[in-house]
Amino acid sequence: MIVYLIILIGAAWLVQSILGFMQIRHFNKKYAEMRALGRVAIGKKTGAFRAGTVVMIAIDKRNKILKAAKMQGVTVFSRVKELKGFEGKYLLKISEEDFQGVDKLTRLAIADALRSYDIISKGGELQVKKGWIDFLIPKRKK
Repeated sequence: MIVYLIILIGAAWLVQSILGFMQIRHFNKKYAEMRALGRVAIGKKTGAFRAGTVVMIAIDKRNKILKAAKMQGVTVFSRVKELKGFEGKYLLKISEEDFQGVDKLTRLAIADALRSYDIISKGGELQVKKGWIDFLIPKRKK
């Protein structure tokens, strides 16, 4: 009985890994498509027990938005979808009116993309946020 349980857990882990790999491959393909248009600002808002959101915004040399897309969900079945209503606007001049019909997580992800873009454009470096594993297993300082 325990052998069947171990096999079931192993099979579930394998399927999860394959589906996760396919999701990452899909994201990378969409990123490459947007990167071909110009620079891409990426923002994310992770949720512990709710849907996480990743936003990609392709911009030209004048920071005009060429295309925007988002991936939102809690499962490996989430896919990148077009985010309409931002094309033609300027990245650094997005106003509250532009957020009509956009959910809270997407707003927060766009705000993160703007913050990240601002830091990078000024020559700064993004700080890596600690994940839950970093709290469980703290790294030793050298």
